[in-house]
Amino acid sequence: MDSAVFKKRLSEIVKNHRKIISKRNSVNKNWNNGWFKRYINPVVTREHIPLHWRYDLDPKTNPYLLERLGINAVLNPGAIEVDGKIYLICRVEGFDRKSFFAVAESKNGIDGFKFFDFPCVIPETDDPDTNVYDMRLTKHEDGCIYGTFCSERKDPAAPPGDCSSAVAQSGIVRTRDLKNWERLPDLKSNSAQQRNVVLHPEFINGKYAFYTRPQDSFIEAGKGGGIGWALSDKIEGAVVGEEKIVDPKAYHTIKESKNGAGAVPFRTKEGWLHIAHGVRNTAAGLRYVLYAFLCDLKHPEKIIHRPGGYFIAPMGKERVGDVSNVTFCNGAVMKDNGDIFIYYASSDTRVHVATTTADILLDYVKNTPEDGLRSAANVKQRCSLIKRNLEVAGKNKLLKQACL
Repeated sequence: MDSAVFKKRLSEIVKNHRKIISKRNSVNKNWNNGWFKRYINPVVTREHIPLHWRYDLDPKTNPYLLERLGINAVLNPGAIEVDGKIYLICRVEGFDRKSFFAVAESKNGIDGFKFFDFPCVIPETDDPDTNVYDMRLTKHEDGCIYGTFCSERKDPAAPPGDCSSAVAQSGIVRTRDLKNWERLPDLKSNSAQQRNVVLHPEFINGKYAFYTRPQDSFIEAGKGGGIGWALSDKIEGAVVGEEKIVDPKAYHTIKESKNGAGAVPFRTKEGWLHIAHGVRNTAAGLRYVLYAFLCDLKHPEKIIHRPGGYFIAPMGKERVGDVSNVTFCNGAVMKDNGDIFIYYASSDTRVHVATTTADILLDYVKNTPEDGLRSAANVKQRCSLIKRNLEVAGKNKLLKQACL
């Protein structure tokens, strides 16, 4: 290829990339339920990945300037605030289906995310992972930042020709700068499978506490019992025994197939705020949504408020992607002023942000009725709300307009 043509193509690629990463984000004003603000654009997509991660930029070895190592999706980031900046440790999936971790930083947490120069180099154990994904970042009371993630390997008991059966466990790493990662032994438990493990940010009676998801097998994921709670004496070679179910699955709800812990919980004045995911079956396949609940401050394994229904579900373009009809969260940040940034992926393809405040989220979890678990009970709830509103509206002209 002529060098002038190479330069022209390079100029076009660079121009398009700069346009994408410099795009400003804004609130979607068509969404207004008061719980959180939705935004028009995703915050990180596969197009945000640096060009030098994807292209061989040497005209001698790549005269046609072809993409060499393509990126399929960026999804499911862990999130943390350090020195006023927000950092996302994203799951990046290549065209080859392998996932790896990469850190992107932003000053405002809404746009302007830029990746570090290199993706994360995560050391392997003696039993190498085939795939790693969905890291939760915990700024722990012991002074370190820990990452818990899914470490997946082929099931050694799979019959010949079975290339899909896998064994998943929770990998653990720690860091102080989000650049240098120390690999610790995988979490050991009595469960054959572990996904969606979250390390609690504080010691509980001097022990490390984990939210887990005990599960029998990958193929029979629906048999998992729900979100568990377990303690370990140490983090280096963490071992948990009994996994107490904190939040079980429930028939004919948003979490009837399975549910799992999401972001690391926030400590608030009234309890530990959680964002989790629930899964149910539909005629079009599994549907993933996010829901919230509140745990007791002194007993983080005890749920004290459990609003019914989902908090965030895929809307519009969010419903389309590699795995359609999915919202998933394993990272959120609460600033000192109470502002909350919830990072969620849509359809396993790109990353969005929803913003709210601790006060609003606490109001939501405390005052939204719990699922009555039966149609008649839920109709009773709604009729009670309607009756109260009509009574109040009868005394106020403005409110009366809302009841028309």
